[in-house]
Formats: sequence, C-alpha cells, structure tokens
Amino acid sequence: MNSLPLLVFIVLIAAMFLMTRSTRKRQQQATQMRNEVQPGNGVRTIGGMYATVKEVHEDTVLLDAGPGVDLLFAKNAIGAILTDDEYNRIVHGVEHDLKSDADVVPDDASSLTETDDEPAEAAAASDDKAVDLGKRDAAEDEAEAAEKTDGPAESATAEAKADEEPKKTDGDSDAK
Repeated sequence: MNSLPLLVFIVLIAAMFLMTRSTRKRQQQATQMRNEVQPGNGVRTIGGMYATVKEVHEDTVLLDAGPGVDLLFAKNAIGAILTDDEYNRIVHGVEHDLKSDADVVPDDASSLTETDDEPAEAAAASDDKAVDLGKRDAAEDEAEAAEKTDGPAESATAEAKADEEPKKTDGDSDAK
C-alpha cells in the first residue's frame, strides 16, 4: 500500500484543525470582551462609531452617542472597549499628559542661544565672528565681486550683457 495519500490527508486535517482553533480562540476572546461591557465604558462599534455604554442587556447594549442620542445595538456590534484616556483623546480631543509638570522644550533653538548682552558685545567677548546663515541677494554678491575686482564699471557691463541675452523658459527651444 502507498502511504503518500494517507500522509497528505493527515497533513490537511492537521492544517484545518490549527486554522479553526485560532479562529475559535479569537471568537471566544471577542465574546468575553463583549460580556465584560459595563455602563460607563467607552466603546467603538464595528462600524467605527464611538459612544458610551448606558445600559447592558442580555443581547443588546444601549449606547449614548451624544446629548439626547441613545442608540440600541446588538452586543456583537461592539468592536472594542476603550480605556478612559483613549476614549477622551479620540472623542473629546483631550490629551492626558503624564509629564505635564516637566519642562517644556522650545520649538526652535533661538531661546537657547539668547544672552542678556547685545549680540555685538557677546561676539566681541568671545572673539568670534558673527556667522550669517541667511541667503544673500544677487545684487550684494555682484557688489562684493565688483569691489574685489576693478570697481563698479565691470559689474555694470556684466549687468548690461545679462539684460541683452534673451531668457529662455521651459517651453522655449532653439530648434525649429
């Protein structure tokens, strides 16, 4: 007798058993969670609605979805029971910060580098040059270049040449 078909059959049965076992375990956990629902709990339904449990019955729950809005749901429609902090954060936008007494870190480092002295006095005291990290205008660059060379005459001729050349745009091309 050939034992290969018997082995394949046993493997298939074992795989089906393992799949149904994990599914059954998840269903039992969900049922247990739904049976633990108590009035006052914040819940999320399987449809994504957030509400507070008002009353719990055998197969149904009465949810308070807002002022004067009571909704009757099947217990199976409860997707999750939320902690009070999580419910308040989602529904009311309230952030419960455990470190509320801690120091606040500034958004930028400017407050960390400020001193009581004038900036020039602080630079003179530390013998450091002020570092300019900002962008410079093209006019300032040309003026500085003109000072280093013969003078403003060359920068004026460079500007005139730049004005004479036609400027190209993205759609223009020389080929016709």
